[in-house]
Amino acid sequence: MGDAIRLVDEAFDALGRGEAQSQPRRRLILPTGSVLHAMAGACGKYFGTKVYASNARHGVNFHFFLYDAATAKPLALMEANWLGQIRTGAATGVATDRLARRDAKVLAIIGSGFQAQSQMEAVLAVRQIEEVRVWSRKREKCERFVTSASGAPGLRISGSAEECVRGADIVVTMTSAKDPVLEADWVAKGAHVNGAGTNIANRRELPPELLARADYLVVDSKEQARIEAGDLILGLATEDWDRVGEMQDGRRRVSEDELTVFKSVGLGVEDVVAAGFIYERALALGSANYSWAGAC
Repeated sequence: MGDAIRLVDEAFDALGRGEAQSQPRRRLILPTGSVLHAMAGACGKYFGTKVYASNARHGVNFHFFLYDAATAKPLALMEANWLGQIRTGAATGVATDRLARRDAKVLAIIGSGFQAQSQMEAVLAVRQIEEVRVWSRKREKCERFVTSASGAPGLRISGSAEECVRGADIVVTMTSAKDPVLEADWVAKGAHVNGAGTNIANRRELPPELLARADYLVVDSKEQARIEAGDLILGLATEDWDRVGEMQDGRRRVSEDELTVFKSVGLGVEDVVAAGFIYERALALGSANYSWAGAC
């Protein structure tokens, strides 16, 4: 996770310098409920695309195609389910590192599905958290999450979403909710919120009142957010988009009392830098194993 956070941080900076590209996600929707998703990016030596197929009843299957930027040579095909979870968590880690208070101690997570683990790991990688609270609508899912993440500091299940969020220094929402999962007045002054659970235009986790309260509202890509960030599409007036920043701007927290909100939709360039790193590690491992076998 530490490597992933560093890579995604560098990717945002590269976007800001015009040295990277990210193409918004496209979706092909079938009458069966199956959806084909594709998103591309380029950074440094690599470019590529993530393709995944989803069906609400049958699950999701992810693959990433990595290519050499100079020659267009295909380099690798990767199963990308875990890769996507890590890079999604890493984006939250970068935003939290830039925008949460340095003395943040309490993390609240709304949602306990398959993405929640990497969200927690990312926040723990950038802040000295002493208490992790989790809540979701299904108690059994919370219990499974707590069991799998038993090493997290002060991990406990909250009795309600409000109990989970009130007094927290950092809040993460990672759900598939159609309507907001928290209320604006639950969020403390000076807190940082990561809305990372939905990238569909008619769904939102964050209430418009929270967006209005935010001293700084930032997205990973404004171009992509205008297409699929339901929290903002449904929660902002047209003129309010002018105050939305992008992670590539490099802005950091400016005061202890500032309320900051990061709306994440996930970028193709994040997959590219993560996949490029894995590819290089695989090459190095393969080379080492080959040398060892040759010596025998």
